[in-house]
Amino acid sequence: MAKKENVVFYGTGRRKSSVSRVRLVEGNGKITINGKDINEFFGLETLKVIVRQPLTVTNTTSKYDVICTVKGGGFTGQAGAIRHGIARALNEANQEYRPVLKSNGFLTRDPRMKERKKYGLKKARKAPQFSKR
Repeated sequence: MAKKENVVFYGTGRRKSSVSRVRLVEGNGKITINGKDINEFFGLETLKVIVRQPLTVTNTTSKYDVICTVKGGGFTGQAGAIRHGIARALNEANQEYRPVLKSNGFLTRDPRMKERKKYGLKKARKAPQFSKR
């Protein structure tokens, strides 16, 4: 008897300095991040909502299991990176999701990054205190 192979879709998501590698496997909607359940990994409910947005918009919440690894940045950046990766993987899974994902802005990489520190200044824009005398 032939064994049925699971179809896997991949997506890479980035935001600020966070990078996520996402795998979509046919399943029942379980989300695993760095080997932990989404409820263990993210404490804030808003971050969980951000991660689930592409699945909710395309009505595939209970169709795929999400397995991803994420590195770098903070919690918010990581949630954004995972969302971007899930959207790319869904786009690979079915091209019919593209208009919905595109109109919600999930396929667009957020270009905002931390500005570099400049010499003569304390941070990117903060100047030393000025004194006339």
